Order: sequence, then structure tokens, then C-alpha cells
Amino acid sequence: MNIVITLVLLCIGLVCMGQFLNWIDYKFIKNKYLKSEKFDLNICCGNTICEGVNADIVKRNVPRFILIKNIYNLPFKNKQFKKTICSHTLEHVDDPMKFFKELQRISEHVVILVPPLWDYGCIFNLNEHRWQFLTLKSKHINKLPVFFKLPLAETYQKKFGQSVKV
Repeated sequence: MNIVITLVLLCIGLVCMGQFLNWIDYKFIKNKYLKSEKFDLNICCGNTICEGVNADIVKRNVPRFILIKNIYNLPFKNKQFKKTICSHTLEHVDDPMKFFKELQRISEHVVILVPPLWDYGCIFNLNEHRWQFLTLKSKHINKLPVFFKLPLAETYQKKFGQSVKV
């Protein structure tokens, strides 16, 4: 009986630690980067705001907002933006490399924030994530870290749908 209690407590501890690490990555670190630099474009902005253009595929109540219809064919000119931030988006999309190349087309500098390996809850978030990035840091500039497809994500999302719109 003691081993069962120990295993239950261990699982509860791992879930709580995963939630805490995700909060650090998604809220604390993300907000730190958004406030530390000026960005001309905040692509897939969600409810976060930058001083430049804020764009997403879903209508948001943020200033200077542009609705995007297709992330692989963005409605911007080549190198229209000096600095773009794309935060916690690439793990959701069908083709991260294609989207990243489109970001490079429209911006001189692309800052990517992805869930690092230490935010281990992302690996188990099959209802939202499709990719895992092999990196220990969140921020990447003009470079996409190595990534792999989460093995069960496609099957899970085909059966139940993806819980975020991409």
C-alpha cells in the first residue's frame, strides 16, 4: 500500500512541477522578452501586445491588430519588418519550417520563442502540440531549433481535434 501512495504522490508532484515550469516558460519568460525589446510585428499574438503590429489568425482585442488568413502566405512585403516575434506558435502548426521561412521573408530579424525541453509538459500536450523542439532555451534568433513530430499527436488530433486553432 505504501508504494501505491508513493507513486500517487510522485505523479501529483510531477504534474504540479510540470504546471509550474510551463507557467515560468509561457508567462514569465515570454513576458520578459516581450517587454525587453521592441518588435515591429507580434505574429500569432494571442492577447499579448507589442508596440508594432499585432497579428493572429483569430480576431483579438489588441491595438494595431491585423487578421491573418494564411500563416504560410502572410500579407506583408519582403523585409517589411525589422524585428518580429513569434511566441509559442511553431509547436502547433502543420509545417514549422514553411512558416519560419515565411517569417524570414517578411522580417530582417525573427525571434522565436518555443517550449524548451525543461518545460516537459509540452511533450504530453497532445491535444495542442504537434512538435517538440530539442533545445534548453526558449529564445532563438533567426534560427529554428531542431524539432521532431510528437509521435501520438497526429493520431490524437485526428480523432479528437486540435484544441487550438492554427
